[in-house]
Amino acid sequence: MDGQRFSIAGASYDAQDPRLQEALARVHDGADRPRCLCVPDGVEMYVARHRLYVVKRMPGTGGQHHPQCPSYEPDAQQSGLGELMGEAIVETAPGSVELRVDFPWVRMAGRGVAPGEPHDPGEVVAPRRRMSLRALTHFLFERAGFNRWSPAMAGKRSQGVLCKHLLEAAAEMTVKGQPLAQRLYVPEPFSEASKAAAAQRRRDKLAILRPHDGQSPLAVVLGEFKTCESTAFGRRVWIKHMPDVPLLIADKTWERTRRMYAAYFEVQDAGAGYRPRLVMTALIRAKREHVYEVDALGLMLTSEHWIPVEGAHEIELIHALVTQQRRFIKPLRYDARSTASFPNALLIDAGPEPVALHVVSAFAEEKERAAKIEALSRLGPAAWVWWTDQAMPALPAALTGASDWRGQVLGRAERASGARAPAEAGNLQADAGNANGT
Repeated sequence: MDGQRFSIAGASYDAQDPRLQEALARVHDGADRPRCLCVPDGVEMYVARHRLYVVKRMPGTGGQHHPQCPSYEPDAQQSGLGELMGEAIVETAPGSVELRVDFPWVRMAGRGVAPGEPHDPGEVVAPRRRMSLRALTHFLFERAGFNRWSPAMAGKRSQGVLCKHLLEAAAEMTVKGQPLAQRLYVPEPFSEASKAAAAQRRRDKLAILRPHDGQSPLAVVLGEFKTCESTAFGRRVWIKHMPDVPLLIADKTWERTRRMYAAYFEVQDAGAGYRPRLVMTALIRAKREHVYEVDALGLMLTSEHWIPVEGAHEIELIHALVTQQRRFIKPLRYDARSTASFPNALLIDAGPEPVALHVVSAFAEEKERAAKIEALSRLGPAAWVWWTDQAMPALPAALTGASDWRGQVLGRAERASGARAPAEAGNLQADAGNANGT
């Protein structure tokens, strides 16, 4: 199932139907809601507007969609998302998400926190969970659909697609009362012909970092790490598609980064035959006009197709799934201390329910490996498990006759909803970067 079909005000529309935008415009501000026809009874959706009108998943309904539907979302407990929903991630309304983070949006120049007077507290307050820069990156990638894959996405995940869909995802999020999209910069695809105009747009976007009233505002830059070089005054970090402006970083900060993410840097040097990416999420402030300094940063490893992974063992699994043209979802870690209980991937083309795929790395730390083995012991002998010191077992077979199945489901759904089919069906194809249901 490479696309979606919607029932809107009694008519049905393919996701690529040229009439869809007009239909969505009519119901955007009204009480009528589209229904996704991936299952016989349909699933209620809502309409958002970016550059175009987009049909999106209602909060809490991801599991009601068919696994092959772009709007399907697995149980949050199968990833680190489950620990954050309701506390660090609060969906206040359809298309509106409040994020509670553990990093600031502003630094105060020359001011410390004044100590309070000793006193007996009048109440005990339970600490609320906050999300890190890594968790923020994972949430953006998941909402933009980059943790899922279908064969139609091959060759279509460019820097332009990354930029477009990450910013669209951020448009629905607020952090500390501020729209995340105003504080998030994702580099545009670099072009020699348009570099001056792109640089001006970047300066305009990062003008929000100008200090005022003794405060230094902060913003987030998210892009693919290129290199880091030494200078007489520290180091400069270069991000791909930003060749004209490095980010300054203190030597000690970079040394801690290299130690913390040593395994990721090592994977980049591995001779596996495919190229992983290292994505940097940097919290920055303006040191002076158009000079930006890193306040904090996090790194995320991805496959060459921008699918987030935890290490080389997962890259090999993802590479096999892509090569065999499978459809799957990659559960993400967020801020979970351990990923042992999470599937390393979820196959969504092998039947009416997702199939969990688990990997046990021969190079995992002893504690993590033991936790993974314990989690697997609760799943039973039928679970799909790849021990990386052995050959990868055959993947569960993909569902045959997918097109016939899709037609049968849509036919039942349209009859149940009373929708009428359009005169001509559009070309069904998954969007290159967005799951179209996040």
